[in-house]
Amino acid sequence: MAHIYNADLSPSKAELISEWLSKASWFPADGADGAPVDPRPVGAFRFDDPQGEVGIETHIMQAGPLTVQVPLTYRGEPLKGADTYLIGTMEHSVLGRRWVYDACGDPVYVAAFAAAVIDGVGQARQYIEEDGVRRELAQSITLEASGMPDGEELVEAPEREPAGWTVTRMQHENWELSLVRILDLGGRAAPPPSLVALWDGQQDPAVLGWAFPLG
Repeated sequence: MAHIYNADLSPSKAELISEWLSKASWFPADGADGAPVDPRPVGAFRFDDPQGEVGIETHIMQAGPLTVQVPLTYRGEPLKGADTYLIGTMEHSVLGRRWVYDACGDPVYVAAFAAAVIDGVGQARQYIEEDGVRRELAQSITLEASGMPDGEELVEAPEREPAGWTVTRMQHENWELSLVRILDLGGRAAPPPSLVALWDGQQDPAVLGWAFPLG
């Protein structure tokens, strides 16, 4: 369960993402068509941190002709050893200063992403409290996990980076995880176990990532 605050943010999440995208090694220069990087939110979803300390939110953004996946973690203090993944800091009118990270470098996110892809753990339900009344927010992104077929094993590991995918790779326990940065909206599938997303106007599941066993 994710508690969403009706708070002011400075800078905004969109501003942080916009500045970071222009520097991200995987993002094509100038949005691939000469246009400036001016991402538009498509939707977002969250995973739960079992300890309740780290905010985990993935943003799907439209950046020119590209639809990109930007997972972020929000922390109340810096994450040691993760300076290269720091996107920036923002002031939260309720929680104070928050350190915002590219979540692929945050072990809390990596564990949550692995749980979603491999075990089918669902996205967090989101709640906001207004005037003392708590209500659940509608999800702008819906996730679906393929899971592992019952009674079957992976005979062949999927390719680490099939042609046409732009991914960031992570490792969790005995699994290598691939997170898709630039989404394919044409219905292209990935081998299981994998995770896909749907949202208003997106008829075909968009692959967010997959996993394969190491060793």
